[in-house]
Amino acid sequence: MSTSRFQVLKAAESPPPEENVPAKQESNDARADPVDEQDGDDHGPGPDAPLVEKETHDEEPKSNNKPEVKDIPQVVIDDGTGIHNITIEERPCPSTSREVQPSTTQKNLILYEDDMKHMPPLSSFLRGFKTPGTEDLGDEDEKKPKKAKLGVILGVYLPTIQHIFGVLMFLRLFWIVGTAGVIQSFFMVFICCLTTFLTSISMSAIATNGVVESGGSYFMISRNLGPEFGGAVGILFYLANTFATSMYLIGSVEILLTYMAPSIAIGDVDHHSVLLNNFRLYGTVLLLIVAIIVAIGVKFVQMFAPVSLTCVIISIIAIYVGAFAATEANSPTICVLGERLLTQEAVMHNGKMWCTDNETGPIYAHFCNEEVNDTEACQYFMENEAKEVPGIPGIASGVFLKNAYSYYLHDGDNTQRVKGSKSRGEVLQDLTSAFFVLMAIYFPSVTGIMTGSNMSGDLKDAQKSIPKGTIAAQWTTSFVYLSLVLLFGATIDRYLLLDKYGDSLGKSMVVAKLAWPNEWVLLVGSFTSTFGAGLQCLCSAPRLLQAIAKDDVIPILGVFSVVTKRGEPWRALIITTLIAELGILIGALDHVAPVVDMFFLMCYAFVNLVCVLLTLLKAPMWRPRFKYFHWTLSLLGSLLCVTIMFVTHWYYAIVAVFIAAVIYKYIEFRGAKKEWGDGLRGLALSTARYSLLRIEENPQHTKNWRPQLLVLVKLDRFLQPRYKNILNLAGHLKAGRGLCIVSSVIKGQYREMSEQAKAAKRNIKDAMSENKVKGFTNVMVTQDVTEGLGILIQTIGLGGMRPNTVMIGWPYGWKESHDDETYRVFLNTLDYIKHAEMSVLVPKGINCFPDNKERLTGTIDVWWILHDGGMLVLLPFLLKQHKVWKNCKLRIFAVAQMQDNSIKMKKDLTSFFYHLRIDAKLEVVEMPDSDISAYVYERTLLMHQRSEILRQIKLTKSQISQESDPDRTERSFRHTRRPSMKKLTRMLSRDHHFLEPQVIFESCHPASSTNLNEDSKVKFTTGGDEAESLELLQQYTFSGTPTPHTSNASAKLKASGANLKVDEHAMKKMHTAVKLNQVIHEKSSEAQLVIMNLPGTPKHSRVSEHNYIEYLEALTEGLDRVLLVRGTGKEVITIYS
Repeated sequence: MSTSRFQVLKAAESPPPEENVPAKQESNDARADPVDEQDGDDHGPGPDAPLVEKETHDEEPKSNNKPEVKDIPQVVIDDGTGIHNITIEERPCPSTSREVQPSTTQKNLILYEDDMKHMPPLSSFLRGFKTPGTEDLGDEDEKKPKKAKLGVILGVYLPTIQHIFGVLMFLRLFWIVGTAGVIQSFFMVFICCLTTFLTSISMSAIATNGVVESGGSYFMISRNLGPEFGGAVGILFYLANTFATSMYLIGSVEILLTYMAPSIAIGDVDHHSVLLNNFRLYGTVLLLIVAIIVAIGVKFVQMFAPVSLTCVIISIIAIYVGAFAATEANSPTICVLGERLLTQEAVMHNGKMWCTDNETGPIYAHFCNEEVNDTEACQYFMENEAKEVPGIPGIASGVFLKNAYSYYLHDGDNTQRVKGSKSRGEVLQDLTSAFFVLMAIYFPSVTGIMTGSNMSGDLKDAQKSIPKGTIAAQWTTSFVYLSLVLLFGATIDRYLLLDKYGDSLGKSMVVAKLAWPNEWVLLVGSFTSTFGAGLQCLCSAPRLLQAIAKDDVIPILGVFSVVTKRGEPWRALIITTLIAELGILIGALDHVAPVVDMFFLMCYAFVNLVCVLLTLLKAPMWRPRFKYFHWTLSLLGSLLCVTIMFVTHWYYAIVAVFIAAVIYKYIEFRGAKKEWGDGLRGLALSTARYSLLRIEENPQHTKNWRPQLLVLVKLDRFLQPRYKNILNLAGHLKAGRGLCIVSSVIKGQYREMSEQAKAAKRNIKDAMSENKVKGFTNVMVTQDVTEGLGILIQTIGLGGMRPNTVMIGWPYGWKESHDDETYRVFLNTLDYIKHAEMSVLVPKGINCFPDNKERLTGTIDVWWILHDGGMLVLLPFLLKQHKVWKNCKLRIFAVAQMQDNSIKMKKDLTSFFYHLRIDAKLEVVEMPDSDISAYVYERTLLMHQRSEILRQIKLTKSQISQESDPDRTERSFRHTRRPSMKKLTRMLSRDHHFLEPQVIFESCHPASSTNLNEDSKVKFTTGGDEAESLELLQQYTFSGTPTPHTSNASAKLKASGANLKVDEHAMKKMHTAVKLNQVIHEKSSEAQLVIMNLPGTPKHSRVSEHNYIEYLEALTEGLDRVLLVRGTGKEVITIYS
């Protein structure tokens, strides 16, 4: 089988004869009367057939002067029988003469040249993409290697357990076990750990939903719930860290003055008020020391962190070893009179413990003192026996059962319902205890889970390290706390567990007595770790305040956004130190802890709430890498936080909520200058007037962007939607969420067709209900369908509830129609959409799209040529949320040009999709330059011929109109003779199936891959006389199989070759379309859906508009399901949280 060989070359030959230069013709921009959409003609346009941009390179500037004849390029055709020169017409493009022309290296994508003037090619976009949190290293060879960042263990796990393990584990946990009993204590600790565990899960989901910058939970909440909630909770989180500083420092002072160096205390510390004053004094001194250390620099603070962490780990190990090593033989002893625990000081005589009920002993003197004359106490002494009891008898002693149940006491009690007296040497309680009171005291022990998110900037891969490190640390600390509850209950006697300050042991720390090998291991370790925790809190709190002030969400805090040359927030440090001093002045550790609770619990509640809202709203930006969460768990965590707040100290909870509400309203009134795409915006879309006004105040953020659809449907003569599958596609994209308006336009007078409009609206509603599409309907009646569509696009929606994307159907009958209005309505509507700054979706082959009952498997292929804001990436992700497309895999084909580095482009593409959290198979497809094929050349000729025939028909119609007007003068009939309407119609109608694009496509593929029909021959005309053109249309073919008329047709082609004029620019565009189509067929022939960029629309010219629809046909031919997408250029997808 012989095949014609075509080579397209540019030759700078001598100019052709002057008669071959085409005469100037005025372009006819007059719009024809619109076609009635309700006539039932499948070839007619419809309300879903809009328009596009207009090209001007097919128009010539009007001039009365004869243009200067220049060198005209020629096409050299070698068909095996000889070489023929055919003139190729090159026309200037006046309207784009001032614009930057595409480089010659982009000519293989010249179809998208207009778009590249204001949209970057995909390769340029990827080159500019930089992984957040990293510096642009540029040429890595010229840069010094950057220090490796932290991983899971050093970056998240160890810092988190250091922050969680705190002072209360050493000073209060044993007392809680003795008061609440092992059973209730275990349940209490479990509830607290469960709350932080659920919060850790929610935080892991949020932290992996994009890049988390400095600010930790403040950043996550503000970027997901908006600046109002973010600012309010950020301040609460700041106060939590500030008062946590006070709590840790008071704990350090308590260890120092009570257990390590009681001699430095001022006054009689046996009086509780004097002890608290010492805590306030030494706490203030310690706060100043810590503030000075922080002011020196964060690096100095970080040097202390390993020391503190080491001390914590050693102290915990010492407790475990001591618990298993404890026996009655090596246990410290305590003195008990009946059921009353006595202080060691009260039973000491000559430096030795004398625990006896003899009248000569020290106990008698305290209980039967004649000066006091307390007969009841003396009688108690006489009736009960004094005995020494092992304080820490060990696990084998069986004290676990004795400690299993609660033993709540009131302030001043020594035993239940019995008031004690310090003058008698009895150990007293300093506050009234209850389950929730103890929970409020204990809860700060489990805080600190946000440490990993606060260090996200120092992590090598934050989205992997934060979930693993945080949850592992939470599990570790929970295990330690729960096991310590059991160990304390199994090894320490109830009497000693109730001795909060170790008075029965001579002012010794109870847990330190349990530690192995010596109590000073735990004393030094607990003091060091507690001091280090306070240092860390005072270091992080000013930076959090500075981050809030820098965001400018609270204008009054702007003064604290200033930092020094070394990046230290001195102003924020000063105010933080003053606020921490307020906590120090409270004095008692048990009173500061509930204040810290409220702020942390509010913060945790909002973290869980963020996860609940984003999951339920199914926002497009909600794509966390951490998958092991559920909104019900987050809701449970949020409810637990709120419940603990109000059942422990409801008045503190009310104050915390009031502070948050005041800050929220202040930001709403004076601040909120930032727009971070919060999740509440999605919720506000479903509210009434207030939400509409709120949405309209600020532009929509990228993270909140989702396609709000305006679906333009075509109606048949029965006012029923002609292509109902377009509703299915809209439903698959929306999944019942967001805005969807289905509209149509009817031609006519509204006062005469109002009932038809109502009927059409009912039919559309019924079709939406049948296809399970939730949304609104709208039907307009206008005299001109095109203008009606323009008005509809301009006016549809209300406030923030306005569509941002238009879905229109493909004009299927345009090739068979004899009127170019069949596709000009489509193009004009695309033009309206462009000027309205809305995105557009054009499904082709809509009848092949699946309904709601189908479940597709296979691939969704995205051919990414231009970066139009990310629409091509977002749409398949949204489709895969629907059960119809859920099982399909996503493939991204990035189209590279000759000047692009494909390897670097693939690396950038992989990094970009990794941070998008979208799973897809990525491939870079190169588009090398190639010569224009014979098929492209013939198809371009065929396109020009059809355009010329349509122009002749339009002129013939105009002639008939003039002849029917009696007012026309004789001069108006002096026109060039034109072929009859009958002949022109026959030229388009006769054997029109030969012009079908599928036949053209099949003819340019090998017979092995395409079953060719004998009649499947691509015909094209070569101009000249209409009869000869029609004959050539029937005879000339691109098929490799010779026909009886091939030689004759070839000869006629040679004879008429000098008159052929092909627009070179149009040929290059056709070449791009055909080449892309061939590549897409090679890669995506089996794909369930192909999504690609919709090329830019032409400028208004009948020739260029006709060419544009031909380009689209060539680009998509042979594909069953195609979705052409064109964004506005604004980003609709982001990598950030």
